[in-house]
Amino acid sequence: MTGSTTLWGAALHPGPCEIAALPRRIAVVGNAPGLGPHAGAIDTADWVIRFNNAAGFGAEAGRRVTHLCLLNFGGQAAEWLEDPGFIRRPVVQAAGGFVLPIHPGPEALADPLPVATRRRAPGDHDWTPELAAALAPLARPVWLMPGEWEEDCRRLLAAGGAPARDGAASADRDEGDASPAPSSGFLVVRRLVEAPELQDVAIDCYGFGFAGWEGHAWDAERRWFEDRAAEGRLRLHVPDGASAEARCLESA
Repeated sequence: MTGSTTLWGAALHPGPCEIAALPRRIAVVGNAPGLGPHAGAIDTADWVIRFNNAAGFGAEAGRRVTHLCLLNFGGQAAEWLEDPGFIRRPVVQAAGGFVLPIHPGPEALADPLPVATRRRAPGDHDWTPELAAALAPLARPVWLMPGEWEEDCRRLLAAGGAPARDGAASADRDEGDASPAPSSGFLVVRRLVEAPELQDVAIDCYGFGFAGWEGHAWDAERRWFEDRAAEGRLRLHVPDGASAEARCLESA
């Protein structure tokens, strides 16, 4: 797949790839409820990117998925690994490839702590090697986004969604700083918007409610999406129940 290494990062499992090399339109589907009647538009996109358990997949959110972004850090990944039927789930079976958004760092990737140690230790832990191994039988690409990308997104969000400044808060989660963790949706959509090879590609974002886990900087992420929509770099189709002011972005 042309540009896959530079766009998504290193391929942990290359695998054959049947995803269109250069899309004309990309649908990015978040998991907020009240998606609206967009299944047809989603399924006709060249790339359809979904996240984690992909709420609404097979129903109101459409039935196609080219890229499935799976959080490889924390309790959700641990739950998937404990489920013997994980790779038989419909959205996993349908995916053309998988994107793991959180890089554990080269040392941890090369020499991860034993599984038993991570399961016993308090707090969240990286599950990249185990998740990649669990997906390997599907023989599809598994990409790991570069660590510097998450760090740059943390700096940007710490600045309120404006471009990162010199001296902005450190993005190293291991040092315990308070810079906000980017959501998987933010990591992926910003990657698409800033990719040189995708500058003429239409990007439609559905099901982004900018709410959920309190560790994400939802206000800063919303501002970034609204700014990119105002610039014409993406179309933000806000979920049902959003304010009239927010809904005007759908037709912007």
